[in-house]
Formats: sequence, structure tokens, C-alpha cells
Amino acid sequence: MKTEIKFFLFLAPFFVLMGLIYGFWTDWQEPVGPFGILLSGALVAMVGAYLSLTARRIDDRPEDDPEGLIEQGAGDQGVYAPWSWWPLAIGATAAIVFASLAIGWWLFYIGAALGVVALVGWVMEFSRGQHAH
Repeated sequence: MKTEIKFFLFLAPFFVLMGLIYGFWTDWQEPVGPFGILLSGALVAMVGAYLSLTARRIDDRPEDDPEGLIEQGAGDQGVYAPWSWWPLAIGATAAIVFASLAIGWWLFYIGAALGVVALVGWVMEFSRGQHAH
């Protein structure tokens, strides 16, 4: 995580500096640009701070070791459900929501409701209940 932390924490002051330069360049007449760039710097700083705090709690990864071998990264890298249909449902509801911009707002509410159902289904896909053994 050391590389990611350095990357994000380097970008935060860059965005802040660029936002200030852009603001002075335009005499702050166009407030959305500098404000958006400054907010991008804050967002990048939050991601860098989160990664920094997480790196303190976990052990070093094989990617952090300059002498690390490829074999050290072998094994499970997370949970992946290869036969899950929920990502397709979420993609379909995203298409419905974006289509609502052209068709009408009534379609947005239908897509949002279906999206909530699809998201809950995807998150709870492997749940067996509170008292399952």
C-alpha cells in the first residue's frame, strides 16, 4: 500500500495548487472550476488518509516488499461469485436510470427502486441468516 499512499498523498497538494492557480488565473470569476479542483484535492487526500490508516492496521503486502516474489501473492484474492446474476441486474437498473434522463423522471423512480433491490440482493447473496451454521 506504500505506493498507493505516496501516489494519492502526492496528488492532493497538486490538485490544491492547481485549483489555486486556476482561481487566480481566472480572477475567481468562474467559481465552479477552482472549487471542483479543490474538492478533487480533498477527495484524493481522503483516499490517501484512508489507505495510510489501513496500512498501519494490516501487515505489509507482497507488493510492498522490493525483494518479494510472485509466489508470495498466490492464493485467494477475495470472494468472487462467478455465477451471480446480480451485477447484470445492477447494470440493467443503471441503464434504466440513465434512460430516465431522456424519457422522463417517472422512469428514474422505477429504476432506483429496482436498483435498491438489485444492490441488496448482490450484497446479501452469500448471507445465510444470522443464526445459520
